[in-house]
Amino acid sequence: MAVSILEEEIFQQPSVVRRVLEKEIDNARKIVARLQGTFSYVVIAARGSSDNAARYAQYLFGAHNQFQVALATPSLFTLYQNPPSLKHALIIGISQSGQSPDIVAVLEEGRKQGRPTLAIVNETNSPLAQTADFVVPLHADHERAVAATKTYTASLVVLAMLSCLMEENEQHLDQLKSMPELMQRTLEETVKQLPHVERYRYMDRCTVIGRGYNYATAFEIALKIKELSRVLADPYSSADFRHGPIAVIHQGYPVILAAPRGAVSTDITDLVTALKKLGSEQVIISDDGLLLEQANLGLPLPTKVPEWLTPLLAVLPGQLFALELTRNKGLDPDHPAGLTKVTETL
Repeated sequence: MAVSILEEEIFQQPSVVRRVLEKEIDNARKIVARLQGTFSYVVIAARGSSDNAARYAQYLFGAHNQFQVALATPSLFTLYQNPPSLKHALIIGISQSGQSPDIVAVLEEGRKQGRPTLAIVNETNSPLAQTADFVVPLHADHERAVAATKTYTASLVVLAMLSCLMEENEQHLDQLKSMPELMQRTLEETVKQLPHVERYRYMDRCTVIGRGYNYATAFEIALKIKELSRVLADPYSSADFRHGPIAVIHQGYPVILAAPRGAVSTDITDLVTALKKLGSEQVIISDDGLLLEQANLGLPLPTKVPEWLTPLLAVLPGQLFALELTRNKGLDPDHPAGLTKVTETL
């Protein structure tokens, strides 16, 4: 079978992350120094995969930097033309293309209100980059596949780098620098399990669960499954899932869990037990051997990785699962139905 563009880009991610870390640390240090003391909370404008990266920032900046992070509501800035006050905020726009007018509008309003603005973007000549006070490029080269992969993980790395520098934590920064090698190991281990994905060829819906730092991972894996395989994949935190949606579980219902070890481990493990009693089919992405043994399909992660960095790893098996599922359904992963690479929304 010919290698798809998407597959090529999935496997480029370790080198992209390495490049971002090599090229942007000095730039990020200067930006953090300029921003020091200028804001007390963060507003992030993003769509699609970039919005999922913003979910990661909510946990990361909250836990490591004590900054509340709000996700912008761009329609207030465009369709309703009634933007909220952004007093004391740092405005961040995250985008692969930097083309979407509604994301640009949030940063434009931030500048009108005298707030600092930062663009995390792959296309440095884009309207978003030109609007922002500060820019951190993603260095992902041209992302040709419609479904974003390498720009997503590059965005996570930039957010993690900014967090490390804001808290002046060189140990965390060193941990971040170890991620390209661990990402490569994760990809290689996942490939060994891909023949088992054929088991899910006929599924038409599933649930994807994560919590804490990997709440973002659940959303991103669900998005990839929907984009590529046309399977209706619903993302939830393990806590929210218990508040009603667990009622959908029946014998054979597929549940994908992003479950690296960490503060949420006990909660996730308890949910796995409950789901098994209800008869669910479980795909588990984890570094916990006991948890993987309970899975119908276990996708292993490297062990002893700090929880705050596991989203860079846990999303990779999800990307490859979505790719392999798409192939098993006879669909073209490089040309998802109804999608284009650049989506411009108002």
